[in-house]
Amino acid sequence: MRAHSDYNVRTGDHRVHDRRRWDPDDADREPVPDDIPYDSLAHPYGRLAHPQGRPGDGSQGHGHAHHARTREFVSHGRRTAYRQGLSRWQITVLAAVILALLITVLALVASRGGPGWPPSVATVQAEADRACQNPDVASEPAQVNFACAKPTRQILWIFALMMSGNTPNFADATTGRMGLEPITPTQGGEIAWSLNLHHPYNPTDPIDSLAVAARAINNIIGGATLTSGNGTPVVQAGLESSAANCVRYTGSPSLDSRQGFPSLCARPVAMPAGEAALVADVYLKWFVGAGPQAAQDAAVLFENANNPGDPQVQSILTKLTSSRPAA
Repeated sequence: MRAHSDYNVRTGDHRVHDRRRWDPDDADREPVPDDIPYDSLAHPYGRLAHPQGRPGDGSQGHGHAHHARTREFVSHGRRTAYRQGLSRWQITVLAAVILALLITVLALVASRGGPGWPPSVATVQAEADRACQNPDVASEPAQVNFACAKPTRQILWIFALMMSGNTPNFADATTGRMGLEPITPTQGGEIAWSLNLHHPYNPTDPIDSLAVAARAINNIIGGATLTSGNGTPVVQAGLESSAANCVRYTGSPSLDSRQGFPSLCARPVAMPAGEAALVADVYLKWFVGAGPQAAQDAAVLFENANNPGDPQVQSILTKLTSSRPAA
C-alpha cells in the first residue's frame, strides 16, 4: 500500500496520524500514540471517523456530523417542520373577531335583561329633576328638603308610580284627584302659590305636579309655620317634631326647638332603616286613607330603588299593574 502524500500511512499496521492538523481543543487532550491500531479509530457503529479518508479536505467525520445534527434538532427542531407563527395582521384580525363575538354575546344578554322598573320611571325621574330645581320646594321655615335631596329623591317617582302609574293626566272622577299627587286641584293650587310658580297651577303638568308633591312631602316631614285667619302665625308640627318618631328615624329622641319653628330631630335622618320608616309614615299622611300594607310597599320600593329585581319589588309592581290604587 502506497502512502498518501498528505499523510504518513504505515502499510504494516494501518496506523493513521495527521501531523499537520491541530485544533485548539486538542491542547487539553492526550496525544494519540502511534501504536494505536487503525481499526480502533473507527466509529463505534462500524464507520471510520473519517470515512472519506481526508479529514483535512473540509468534510467532517460521521461521529461529529451525527452529534451536530442531533444538537441542531434538539435546539431548533426539524428544518422541514412548520415553525412560522401568526403575523401581526392575523393577530389583529383574530382579536377583532373575538371582540365582535364578545360584544354580540353581551348584547344578547342585555337584551334579555332582568326584571326592571317600568319604562315610565325614567321619564318621571327626569321630570322630578326639573321640578326639584324650584328653590321653594323645601319646607317653610325649617327648610327640610327630603323630597328633592339627591339620596332620597326617589320618593317622588315611587309615590307617583304607586298613586297614578306615573301618568300625569291621571284623573279620578270620584275624588276629583288629578295628576301625580293625591290631592285635589284646589289643595294643589294653594301649595303652588307658595312655590312661586310662574303660571297657574296645572295638575296634569308633571313638573307642576311633582313640585307640589315635593313641597307637600317636605311640609309633612319638617312641619310649617302658617298664618291663621286673624294674621297670627301658627306652627304646624311635622313628623320630625315627635321624639318617638326621631327614635325610629335617627336612633335618638333628641329634638332641636326654636321659637316660631317646628321642632326637628337633632340628628339627621341618614340610616337606611330610618329613611324607610320615614317614607312609610309620610305615605300614610300624604295619601289619606292608605293602609299599613301600602305604606310598607312604599318603603320597600324606596329601599330598593337601585334593585328592581328584588322579589318583593316585582311582587309589588305586579300588584300595582293589576289594579290602580284608589285615590
